[in-house]
Amino acid sequence: MTAPLLEVRNLRVEFPTRRGTLVAVDDLSFEIAPGEVLGVVGESGAGKSLTGMAIIGLLEPPGRIASGQILLEGERIDNLPPDAMRRIRGKRIGAIFQDPLTSLNPLFTIGEQLIETLQVHLELDHKQARSRAIELLAEVGIPAPAARIDNYPHHFSGGMRQRVVIALALCAHPRLIVADEPTTALDVSIQAQIIDLLKKVARENGAAVMLITHDMGVIAETADRVAVMYAGRLAEIGPVKDVIHAPRHPYTSGLMSSIPKLGEQRESLAQIDGAMPRLTAIPPGCAFNPRCPKRFDRCMTERPSPMPAGANHAACWLYAS
Repeated sequence: MTAPLLEVRNLRVEFPTRRGTLVAVDDLSFEIAPGEVLGVVGESGAGKSLTGMAIIGLLEPPGRIASGQILLEGERIDNLPPDAMRRIRGKRIGAIFQDPLTSLNPLFTIGEQLIETLQVHLELDHKQARSRAIELLAEVGIPAPAARIDNYPHHFSGGMRQRVVIALALCAHPRLIVADEPTTALDVSIQAQIIDLLKKVARENGAAVMLITHDMGVIAETADRVAVMYAGRLAEIGPVKDVIHAPRHPYTSGLMSSIPKLGEQRESLAQIDGAMPRLTAIPPGCAFNPRCPKRFDRCMTERPSPMPAGANHAACWLYAS
Protein backbone atom coordinates (compact mmCIF):
# COMPACT_ATOMS: atom_id res chain seq x y z
CA MET A 1 0.00 0.00 0.00
CA THR A 2 1.24 3.50 -0.88
CA ALA A 3 1.32 5.92 2.04
CA PRO A 4 -1.23 8.74 1.67
CA LEU A 5 0.18 12.01 0.40
CA LEU A 6 -2.52 14.04 2.17
CA GLU A 7 -4.31 13.00 5.35
CA VAL A 8 -7.15 15.00 6.88
CA ARG A 9 -8.09 13.70 10.32
CA ASN A 10 -11.22 14.80 12.20
CA LEU A 11 -11.02 18.35 10.81
CA ARG A 12 -13.28 20.94 12.46
CA VAL A 13 -13.53 24.50 11.14
CA GLU A 14 -15.34 27.09 13.26
CA PHE A 15 -16.45 30.70 12.90
CA PRO A 16 -16.89 32.43 16.27
CA THR A 17 -19.71 35.02 16.19
CA ARG A 18 -21.49 37.16 18.76
CA ARG A 19 -24.40 34.72 18.60
CA GLY A 20 -22.25 31.67 19.15
CA THR A 21 -19.81 29.48 17.28
CA LEU A 22 -20.76 28.25 13.80
CA VAL A 23 -19.30 24.87 12.83
CA ALA A 24 -18.70 24.94 9.07
CA VAL A 25 -16.70 21.67 8.77
CA ASP A 26 -17.37 19.03 11.40
CA ASP A 27 -15.20 15.96 12.09
CA LEU A 28 -14.11 15.48 8.46
CA SER A 29 -11.59 12.74 7.61
CA PHE A 30 -10.20 11.55 4.26
CA GLU A 31 -6.89 10.89 2.52
CA ILE A 32 -5.46 11.17 -0.99
CA ALA A 33 -2.74 8.93 -2.41
CA PRO A 34 0.06 10.08 -4.76
CA GLY A 35 -1.23 10.26 -8.33
CA GLU A 36 -4.86 10.15 -7.20
CA VAL A 37 -7.63 12.63 -7.98
CA LEU A 38 -10.20 12.92 -5.18
CA GLY A 39 -13.39 14.71 -6.18
CA VAL A 40 -15.20 16.60 -3.42
CA VAL A 41 -18.85 17.34 -4.20
CA GLY A 42 -21.89 18.73 -2.44
CA GLU A 43 -24.36 21.60 -2.48
CA SER A 44 -23.31 25.22 -1.99
CA GLY A 45 -22.52 25.71 1.68
CA ALA A 46 -21.57 22.06 2.27
CA GLY A 47 -18.05 23.06 3.35
CA LYS A 48 -16.11 21.98 0.25
CA SER A 49 -14.21 25.20 -0.37
CA LEU A 50 -13.60 25.83 3.34
CA THR A 51 -11.97 22.40 3.57
CA GLY A 52 -9.67 23.34 0.70
CA MET A 53 -8.85 26.70 2.27
CA ALA A 54 -8.06 25.01 5.59
CA ILE A 55 -5.65 22.63 3.85
CA ILE A 56 -3.74 25.41 2.08
CA GLY A 57 -3.78 27.67 5.15
CA LEU A 58 -5.93 30.46 3.71
CA LEU A 59 -8.96 30.48 6.00
CA GLU A 60 -10.34 34.00 6.30
CA PRO A 61 -10.54 35.26 9.91
CA PRO A 62 -12.46 34.75 12.11
CA GLY A 63 -12.52 31.25 10.58
CA ARG A 64 -10.16 28.86 12.31
CA ILE A 65 -9.21 25.19 12.56
CA ALA A 66 -10.62 24.29 15.96
CA SER A 67 -9.44 20.68 16.07
CA GLY A 68 -8.16 17.82 13.95
CA GLN A 69 -4.99 17.40 11.93
CA ILE A 70 -3.83 17.94 8.34
CA LEU A 71 -0.75 15.96 7.30
CA LEU A 72 1.20 16.41 4.07
CA GLU A 73 3.53 13.46 3.37
CA GLY A 74 3.34 12.55 7.07
CA GLU A 75 4.19 16.08 8.29
CA ARG A 76 1.57 18.00 10.22
CA ILE A 77 0.91 21.39 8.57
CA ASP A 78 -2.25 22.73 10.21
CA ASN A 79 -0.36 24.12 13.23
CA LEU A 80 2.53 25.75 11.37
CA PRO A 81 3.23 29.50 11.80
CA PRO A 82 2.23 31.69 8.81
CA ASP A 83 5.80 32.07 7.47
CA ALA A 84 6.37 28.30 7.43
CA MET A 85 3.00 27.71 5.77
CA ARG A 86 3.78 30.35 3.16
CA ARG A 87 6.92 28.43 2.18
CA ILE A 88 4.88 25.25 1.75
CA ARG A 89 2.09 26.95 -0.19
CA GLY A 90 3.28 27.30 -3.76
CA LYS A 91 6.17 24.87 -3.39
CA ARG A 92 4.59 21.71 -1.99
CA ILE A 93 0.94 22.71 -2.36
CA GLY A 94 -0.44 24.34 -5.52
CA ALA A 95 -3.83 26.07 -5.62
CA ILE A 96 -6.17 26.64 -8.56
CA PHE A 97 -9.24 28.80 -7.97
CA GLN A 98 -12.50 29.27 -9.85
CA ASP A 99 -11.81 32.77 -11.19
CA PRO A 100 -8.31 33.09 -12.66
CA LEU A 101 -8.48 36.88 -12.42
CA THR A 102 -8.34 36.59 -8.62
CA SER A 103 -5.02 34.71 -8.93
CA LEU A 104 -3.39 36.94 -11.55
CA ASN A 105 -2.22 40.52 -11.02
CA PRO A 106 -3.51 42.63 -13.94
CA LEU A 107 -0.58 45.08 -13.61
CA PHE A 108 2.12 42.51 -14.41
CA THR A 109 2.72 40.29 -17.42
CA ILE A 110 2.12 36.59 -16.94
CA GLY A 111 5.86 36.08 -17.48
CA GLU A 112 6.74 38.40 -14.60
CA GLN A 113 4.33 36.54 -12.32
CA LEU A 114 5.62 33.10 -13.33
CA ILE A 115 9.27 34.16 -13.03
CA GLU A 116 8.72 35.67 -9.57
CA THR A 117 6.99 32.50 -8.35
CA LEU A 118 9.75 30.28 -9.76
CA GLN A 119 12.51 32.35 -8.16
CA VAL A 120 10.75 32.41 -4.77
CA HIS A 121 10.53 28.61 -4.60
CA LEU A 122 13.45 27.40 -6.72
CA GLU A 123 17.10 28.42 -6.97
CA LEU A 124 16.97 29.89 -10.48
CA ASP A 125 18.41 33.06 -11.98
CA HIS A 126 16.20 35.28 -14.15
CA LYS A 127 17.23 33.65 -17.44
CA GLN A 128 16.64 30.13 -16.11
CA ALA A 129 13.30 31.13 -14.60
CA ARG A 130 12.13 32.72 -17.86
CA SER A 131 13.11 29.59 -19.80
CA ARG A 132 11.25 27.40 -17.31
CA ALA A 133 8.20 29.72 -17.47
CA ILE A 134 8.04 29.30 -21.24
CA GLU A 135 8.26 25.51 -20.81
CA LEU A 136 5.39 25.61 -18.29
CA LEU A 137 3.20 27.66 -20.63
CA ALA A 138 3.86 25.12 -23.37
CA GLU A 139 3.04 22.25 -21.00
CA VAL A 140 -0.38 23.71 -20.16
CA GLY A 141 -1.21 24.30 -23.82
CA ILE A 142 -0.57 28.02 -24.35
CA PRO A 143 0.23 28.47 -28.08
CA ALA A 144 3.42 30.39 -29.00
CA PRO A 145 4.51 30.58 -25.35
CA ALA A 146 7.76 32.44 -26.11
CA ALA A 147 5.75 35.30 -27.60
CA ARG A 148 2.82 35.25 -25.18
CA ILE A 149 4.91 35.22 -22.01
CA ASP A 150 5.11 39.02 -22.18
CA ASN A 151 1.33 39.49 -22.49
CA TYR A 152 -0.88 40.74 -19.66
CA PRO A 153 -3.75 38.67 -18.21
CA HIS A 154 -6.37 40.71 -20.11
CA HIS A 155 -4.81 39.59 -23.40
CA PHE A 156 -5.97 36.01 -22.70
CA SER A 157 -9.37 34.35 -22.89
CA GLY A 158 -10.92 32.82 -19.75
CA GLY A 159 -9.73 29.33 -20.66
CA MET A 160 -6.21 30.53 -21.42
CA ARG A 161 -6.06 32.50 -18.16
CA GLN A 162 -7.02 29.33 -16.29
CA ARG A 163 -4.16 27.52 -18.04
CA VAL A 164 -1.80 30.26 -16.85
CA VAL A 165 -3.08 29.79 -13.29
CA ILE A 166 -2.43 26.05 -13.59
CA ALA A 167 1.10 26.83 -14.81
CA LEU A 168 1.58 29.03 -11.71
CA ALA A 169 0.30 26.21 -9.51
CA LEU A 170 2.74 23.76 -11.11
CA CYS A 171 5.81 26.02 -10.95
CA ALA A 172 7.59 24.25 -8.11
CA HIS A 173 6.36 20.70 -8.87
CA PRO A 174 3.94 20.62 -5.91
CA ARG A 175 3.04 17.31 -4.30
CA LEU A 176 -0.58 18.37 -3.72
CA ILE A 177 -2.89 20.46 -5.90
CA VAL A 178 -6.13 21.89 -4.48
CA ALA A 179 -8.40 22.83 -7.40
CA ASP A 180 -11.54 24.72 -6.33
CA GLU A 181 -14.14 24.77 -9.13
CA PRO A 182 -11.40 25.16 -11.78
CA THR A 183 -13.75 24.64 -14.76
CA THR A 184 -16.97 26.38 -13.63
CA ALA A 185 -16.48 29.59 -15.60
CA LEU A 186 -15.38 27.81 -18.79
CA ASP A 187 -17.31 26.45 -21.75
CA VAL A 188 -17.63 22.70 -22.18
CA SER A 189 -14.83 22.19 -24.74
CA ILE A 190 -12.36 24.16 -22.59
CA GLN A 191 -13.54 22.25 -19.49
CA ALA A 192 -12.53 18.98 -21.15
CA GLN A 193 -9.04 20.32 -21.90
CA ILE A 194 -8.54 21.53 -18.31
CA ILE A 195 -9.76 18.16 -16.98
CA ASP A 196 -7.27 16.32 -19.19
CA LEU A 197 -4.52 18.64 -17.96
CA LEU A 198 -5.29 17.93 -14.27
CA LYS A 199 -5.35 14.18 -14.90
CA LYS A 200 -2.02 14.41 -16.75
CA VAL A 201 -0.44 16.32 -13.83
CA ALA A 202 -1.57 13.68 -11.33
CA ARG A 203 -0.44 10.81 -13.51
CA GLU A 204 2.94 12.12 -14.67
CA ASN A 205 4.05 14.00 -11.54
CA GLY A 206 2.62 11.62 -8.96
CA ALA A 207 0.84 14.58 -7.38
CA ALA A 208 -2.34 14.25 -5.36
CA VAL A 209 -5.25 16.37 -6.63
CA MET A 210 -8.20 17.52 -4.54
CA LEU A 211 -10.85 18.59 -7.06
CA ILE A 212 -13.68 20.61 -5.50
CA THR A 213 -16.76 20.94 -7.71
CA HIS A 214 -20.54 20.64 -7.84
CA ASP A 215 -20.43 19.21 -11.38
CA MET A 216 -20.84 15.42 -11.37
CA GLY A 217 -19.90 15.30 -15.05
CA VAL A 218 -16.47 16.74 -14.23
CA ILE A 219 -16.14 14.27 -11.34
CA ALA A 220 -17.05 11.30 -13.56
CA GLU A 221 -14.41 12.30 -16.12
CA THR A 222 -11.63 13.22 -13.71
CA ALA A 223 -11.77 11.65 -10.26
CA ASP A 224 -10.58 8.27 -9.04
CA ARG A 225 -12.61 8.56 -5.82
CA VAL A 226 -15.41 10.86 -4.68
CA ALA A 227 -16.17 12.39 -1.29
CA VAL A 228 -19.74 13.67 -0.90
CA MET A 229 -20.19 16.41 1.72
CA TYR A 230 -23.38 17.57 3.40
CA ALA A 231 -23.69 20.33 6.03
CA GLY A 232 -19.94 20.27 6.72
CA ARG A 233 -19.83 16.50 7.19
CA LEU A 234 -18.75 13.56 5.07
CA ALA A 235 -21.84 11.73 3.81
CA GLU A 236 -20.16 9.16 1.54
CA ILE A 237 -16.77 8.34 0.04
CA GLY A 238 -15.73 5.67 -2.43
CA PRO A 239 -14.51 4.85 -5.96
CA VAL A 240 -16.10 7.13 -8.54
CA LYS A 241 -17.96 4.38 -10.41
CA ASP A 242 -19.45 3.01 -7.20
CA VAL A 243 -20.57 6.39 -5.87
CA ILE A 244 -22.15 7.32 -9.21
CA HIS A 245 -23.72 3.97 -10.15
CA ALA A 246 -24.32 2.40 -6.73
CA PRO A 247 -24.65 5.24 -4.18
CA ARG A 248 -25.28 4.10 -0.61
CA HIS A 249 -26.17 7.24 1.32
CA PRO A 250 -29.74 8.50 0.69
CA TYR A 251 -28.36 11.99 0.00
CA THR A 252 -25.96 10.68 -2.65
CA SER A 253 -28.80 8.63 -4.17
CA GLY A 254 -30.88 11.79 -4.39
CA LEU A 255 -28.04 13.68 -6.05
CA MET A 256 -27.54 10.95 -8.64
CA SER A 257 -31.28 10.62 -9.33
CA SER A 258 -31.53 14.35 -10.04
CA ILE A 259 -29.09 14.10 -12.97
CA PRO A 260 -30.88 13.55 -16.32
CA LYS A 261 -29.66 10.59 -18.37
CA LEU A 262 -29.31 10.43 -22.14
CA GLY A 263 -32.13 8.50 -23.79
CA GLU A 264 -34.28 8.46 -20.65
CA GLN A 265 -37.82 9.81 -20.90
CA ARG A 266 -39.04 11.71 -17.82
CA GLU A 267 -41.82 14.18 -17.28
CA SER A 268 -39.85 15.86 -14.48
CA LEU A 269 -36.48 15.56 -12.76
CA ALA A 270 -36.24 13.88 -9.37
CA GLN A 271 -35.46 16.26 -6.53
CA ILE A 272 -34.52 16.17 -2.86
CA ASP A 273 -37.26 17.88 -0.87
CA GLY A 274 -36.25 20.66 1.49
CA ALA A 275 -32.92 22.47 1.74
CA MET A 276 -29.59 21.99 3.46
CA PRO A 277 -29.79 23.35 7.03
CA ARG A 278 -28.18 26.63 7.99
CA LEU A 279 -25.09 26.37 10.21
CA THR A 280 -27.17 27.79 13.06
CA ALA A 281 -29.83 25.09 12.71
CA ILE A 282 -28.12 21.75 12.02
CA PRO A 283 -30.43 19.10 13.50
CA PRO A 284 -29.31 16.53 16.07
CA GLY A 285 -28.42 13.06 14.84
CA CYS A 286 -27.84 12.79 11.11
CA ALA A 287 -27.81 16.25 9.51
CA PHE A 288 -29.74 14.89 6.51
CA ASN A 289 -32.58 13.38 8.56
CA PRO A 290 -35.22 16.11 7.90
CA ARG A 291 -34.94 15.43 4.14
CA CYS A 292 -34.28 11.69 4.21
CA PRO A 293 -37.00 9.31 2.93
CA LYS A 294 -35.39 6.39 4.81
CA ARG A 295 -34.96 7.96 8.25
CA PHE A 296 -35.89 6.12 11.42
CA ASP A 297 -35.70 6.88 15.14
CA ARG A 298 -31.94 6.44 15.54
CA CYS A 299 -31.28 8.98 12.76
CA MET A 300 -32.95 11.71 14.84
CA THR A 301 -30.76 11.35 17.91
CA GLU A 302 -27.40 9.72 17.06
CA ARG A 303 -24.89 11.04 14.57
CA PRO A 304 -23.49 8.29 12.30
CA SER A 305 -19.81 8.07 11.37
CA PRO A 306 -18.78 6.77 7.94
CA MET A 307 -19.07 2.99 7.96
CA PRO A 308 -18.52 0.28 5.30
CA ALA A 309 -21.37 0.17 2.77
CA GLY A 310 -20.47 -2.09 -0.14
CA ALA A 311 -17.40 -0.65 -1.89
CA ASN A 312 -18.04 2.74 -0.27
CA HIS A 313 -18.19 4.21 3.22
CA ALA A 314 -21.42 6.00 4.13
CA ALA A 315 -22.37 7.95 7.25
CA CYS A 316 -25.76 6.26 7.50
CA TRP A 317 -27.37 4.02 10.14
CA LEU A 318 -28.80 1.80 7.38
CA TYR A 319 -25.40 0.09 7.29
CA ALA A 320 -24.85 -0.37 11.01
CA SER A 321 -24.03 -3.99 11.76
